Amino acid sequence: MHRDLRISLVIPCYNEEGGIRQVLARVPEAVDETLVVDNHCTDRTAEVARSLGARVVAESRRGYGAAYKAGLAAATGDLIVTLDGDGTYPPEHIPRLVDTLLDRGWDFLSACRFPLSDPRAMPWSNRMGNEVLTAATTALFLTHVRDSQSGMWVFRRALLPRLRLTSDGMAFSEEIKLEALLRGLRFGEAHIPYGVREGEVKLQKWRDGFHNLVFLLRKRLGWV
Repeated sequence: MHRDLRISLVIPCYNEEGGIRQVLARVPEAVDETLVVDNHCTDRTAEVARSLGARVVAESRRGYGAAYKAGLAAATGDLIVTLDGDGTYPPEHIPRLVDTLLDRGWDFLSACRFPLSDPRAMPWSNRMGNEVLTAATTALFLTHVRDSQSGMWVFRRALLPRLRLTSDGMAFSEEIKLEALLRGLRFGEAHIPYGVREGEVKLQKWRDGFHNLVFLLRKRLGWV
């Protein structure tokens, strides 16, 4: 518990046996429950997570968004924090981000990875794709988000029913931020250090980037 609020940490995983071990070892005591979503893993991700005290939520529908929907529905804390199971996002910064959300009176905080603390953490092609998708988000929805693809967020769980979340894929990351902005929630960004991932890269950058761009167009036109 932190500042009299219970914190739930939700981590979607697909074959992150190597990364999840070190991620869970870094989770601060302020977190009250940690939920690891087993998104049809074929390795020992679920077993490792349970052995380290996490609650495992099984989700057979494949996809980043599908995993998040299962994890968010199972969370019970006053605040929900999210991050990936590959070690790129810093669990030790959770108390600071929660303090920022509360002190500034925000409903939704999205962690911003830029400028990168470690340039090795993100290939140039990923940075370029992020810039294109962030620019498209700004142009289509007339909003300003510095890092539209960030996967670390802090938000008030009570506001979750107000968000219309439709994507089961990678576009879920941009959609949840857009929904927070479009629904009039108090939204802000705070910088985090972003690290080098542990284990195999799952992102198929060109395919996923194209699908994310198409999703933005469909959402802007009301076709989702």
